[in-house]
Parts: sequence; structure tokens; C-alpha cells
Amino acid sequence: MSLLFTPLKLRELEFKNRIFVSPMCQYSAREGVPNEWHLVHLGSRAVGGAGLVLTEATAISPEGRISAEDTGLWNEEQTKAFKPIVDFIKSQGARAGIQLAHAGRKASNKAPWFGSGPLSLSEGGWVPVGPSALPFSPSSPRPREMNEADMKKVIQDFINATQRSRQAGFEVIEIHMAHGYLLNEFLSPLANQRRDSYGGSLENRMRFPLEVARAVRDNWPTTLPLFVRISATDWVEGGWDVNDSVVFAKELKNCGIDLMDCSSGGNSAHAKIDAKPGYQVPFAERVRKEAGLPTAAVGLITTARHAEEILKSGQADAVFLARELLRDPYWPLRAAHELNFSAPWPKQYERAAYRRHP
Repeated sequence: MSLLFTPLKLRELEFKNRIFVSPMCQYSAREGVPNEWHLVHLGSRAVGGAGLVLTEATAISPEGRISAEDTGLWNEEQTKAFKPIVDFIKSQGARAGIQLAHAGRKASNKAPWFGSGPLSLSEGGWVPVGPSALPFSPSSPRPREMNEADMKKVIQDFINATQRSRQAGFEVIEIHMAHGYLLNEFLSPLANQRRDSYGGSLENRMRFPLEVARAVRDNWPTTLPLFVRISATDWVEGGWDVNDSVVFAKELKNCGIDLMDCSSGGNSAHAKIDAKPGYQVPFAERVRKEAGLPTAAVGLITTARHAEEILKSGQADAVFLARELLRDPYWPLRAAHELNFSAPWPKQYERAAYRRHP
């Protein structure tokens, strides 16, 4: 029996397998509203057999977008636009999840095919905010340091987006606390140099992300799971590291978080990352073993055998795939064939199904 294709149950929600679609920005929305592109992009991964399909980083407010082309969930039009996408994902036997995010000091950027880089005010950009008035890089704009009112608004925006997520029919929320975006910025001493109760010590730097986690959990059904994506390390000496991540995971577990999605990096433009197959898996393993919290591994996992070994060796409970699922939306069906498991195919595609090994 393949562990990759063994169902996983978190709270009262069961995933048919442990292949999860990682959030991948598409930079294709207008005013935060998802469209036909998002339906086809996300829907095809559900047709391809993934157990969970997560949306891209979806902003909780206009100023929380990475770019002006990001999806958002701060109004009724966006909520209604997500509904048919969610319905289609679920109709294919996959679970539908949404990643809720605030870009913090890395907000107001151009989409990659528009040259990336900061989006100026004259181009329709906005002034980003962060825990401290520290730009991400020399070419990045200086963010405005958040005050207490700003932080209360962010928490309320997360609550509102959580409630809208349920209205749209989503079954999983992942809170984005990774890749140098707002909540990750509060965690890292590279971005957070506040002198109040939200800066300085590890306890203080964790305070605001934990407040967000509790607020989302309190407004999300107790029957449904809540994930958090973290950057387990900044890859910079003196920054956030995996030891901090284990401590944070224990606190998140106490807040009712059900799974930690372990990525890394994003808080330093100068970080040196030795990216290779499975390079982030040890982070998921340490959190799982030392914090007692279920984890998902992510990052250059491209083969069925590798994914299976990660799970069988107890390093993680699930795997997130990103670029490999862009290359091949039907990777789960091929993986099942390679692992000699009979995964169901959509009836429309059954004529092309792989023959199981004898």
C-alpha cells in the first residue's frame, strides 16, 4: 500500500491522498477577483488527482497584495467568484483550500512579466507596511512601521477573509507566515526591530502571528483543519532558524493549528540557499518530531519515489508540489501508476488510464 495514496484525516476532513497543490501566484486577477484562468489552473490540478488544491496567496486587503494582479478576499464579488472554482475542485474529489496572506513590506510589486520590482505610486502602487520601517532590499520602498491600529485592522481583515472563505465553500485555510511576507516579517529579527511588546525577544516576535492564528481559528469551524505555512529558516546568520520554528510550532499547536507547511527563506535578499531535491524536508521532520505537530514537506520534490520515501521515513505527513504540478497537472495519476496503486481517473479520461503493473 502506498503511503502517498493513503488517506489523511485532520479534524473531521479526510484527504483522499497526501499530494497537496502548493500555492502558486498567477498574477492574473483584476481587482482581486479570480476568473476563468484560476478555474482552469486550479481545476485541472483537481482533475489530475491531487488530494488538496490550495489557491495562490490570496490577500486579505487591497494593501496586502503582492501585486495588483493578486487574488483577494475582502469583498462579496471576490467571494462569489471563488464559489464556482471551489465547487469544481470538490466535484473532482479534491479538497479545496485557500491561502490567506498579507504581503507586508513586500507588497506593491509588478507582476513578473511586467518586470517585477516595486510598483510606484504613479503606476497605481501603494505604500507598504511592516513591523519596522526597514526595506526588504536597497531597491525596495521603505515600509511604514505599523502601529496598534494597523495591527488590529490586519487581525480583523483576517477574520473577515476567514468568514468569506467559508461562504465560498473552502474546507481548508492556510495562513501565510512565510517567504518574507507580513507575519513572517514579525517573526524574523531581520525585519522586526520593534521596541514594544511585539519586537525583541522570540516571545514578543511570535506574539502578533499567534494573535492572527487564534483569531482565524476562532472564526473557522472546529470540524475543519487550519494550516500555517512558515519559513523554517531565513538562511542568514542571526535570523530566524529551525530551532525558533520548533518553538513556534508548539505555540501554534496550542492555538489549534493542525498542520505546518514547512518552506524557507524570503526575509533576506542576500540569503544563500543550497536548493536541491528535498532540501527543506529536514525542517518538516524536526517540527513533526519535536513539536508533535503534523507537517507537510515542500521544495523540489519531483518524483513519486521521493515523495513516498519522505512519508514512509516519517519526515512529513504530506507533500506539497508546486512547479512539478505546473509541468504536469496529472502528476498524481502518473505517481500512482509508478507506485503500483490504482488511483481513480475521471470517467472522461478513463480510456487513457495507465495499466496497473502485474
